[in-house]
This record gives sequence, structure tokens and C-alpha cells, in this order.
Amino acid sequence: MIALIKYNGGNVSSVQNALARLDIDSVITDDPELILKADKVIFPGVGEASSTMKVLKEKGLDMLIPSLKQPVLGICLGMQLMCGDNEEGNTKGMGIFDVDVKQFPPEDLVPHMGWNTISGLKTPLFSGIEDNSDLYFVHSYYCGQSVSTVAVCDYILPFSASLQKDNFFAVQFHPEKSGLTGSKILKNFIKL
Repeated sequence: MIALIKYNGGNVSSVQNALARLDIDSVITDDPELILKADKVIFPGVGEASSTMKVLKEKGLDMLIPSLKQPVLGICLGMQLMCGDNEEGNTKGMGIFDVDVKQFPPEDLVPHMGWNTISGLKTPLFSGIEDNSDLYFVHSYYCGQSVSTVAVCDYILPFSASLQKDNFFAVQFHPEKSGLTGSKILKNFIKL
């Protein structure tokens, strides 16, 4: 079973629909027992960092997620909340990845929205994906580069398009909105 973490944010049903198109069953839940029993966990995200962390804390999910042993995939805000300090709402993340989240400088259009390429792919998540593949991004905050960076995107400045540490994977882009390439990345995660 694939558990999609429910936290009253957006985009959870979009990810579930993308999985359904791949004939992958999933359940949207905030039940710790179901999340612990899941084969894989996806933490999708669209929303604001501080209000989302507040909901996660109320449900105890801020402590549960970092303790998970099965493969976990954070998407967009999900990725950012798996990091350290976040400039959005002066939010303290879960600290799974030792990197902070900063707001893009206003040197170009913010949010970074639309298709962009990723490069330097270094994880099984990108098996069969070519360097410089296009994926769909929507974000005003970014994760810097760190030892956990396994893919990079360049918009205003180079940033982590994907992170991995142990069983934790995270992507800044939206695989559920990234066509065949995004579908392949979701399939790769399910196969881990």
C-alpha cells in the first residue's frame, strides 16, 4: 500500500490521480498506524510552510515522518519541510536533510513556474531519465545544494531539484504534473 500524507494541503488528490493512472493503489491518510504499515509513503505539498508544519505538529506527523524506515518521497513543499530552517513564515522543518530553504531573490519572475531542466541525476529515482529532462515547477522558495543533492535545476541560481538521504527522497518539481517523465519518476519510486 502507498500512503499519501494528509495534512489539509493542496495537491494530494492530484498525486493520487497520477498514481491511479499508473494502476497504483494509494490511500490519503493522517493515521500513524496506516502510515507506518505502508510499503511507501508520499508527502506531497502545495501550501504555506508555517501553517502546514502547524497541522503536522498537531497530528504528530512532524515526529513520525523522520522516523519512517520505508521509502518516503517528499514533493515540493513536502521536500522543503523535510529540510531545516525555512524562510517562509520563519518555519523550522523536520531536519531530515541538512539544508535550509530560502526565498528566491527578485532577480526574475517569482514564483519559478513552468517547465525547466534538471541535471546531475544521481539516484535510482532517475533511472531511465535523461540528464536535462524537463519537469514542471511551481515554487517561490528553494532548497540550496548540499551533500544530499541528487539533481540540480538552475533558475535565478542553481538549487536542489532533488535530495536523497537513506530512505528519504524529495523533489522540488511536481512529478504528477510532469508528463511521461514525471510518471517514470513515480514508477521508479514505487519500485524502490
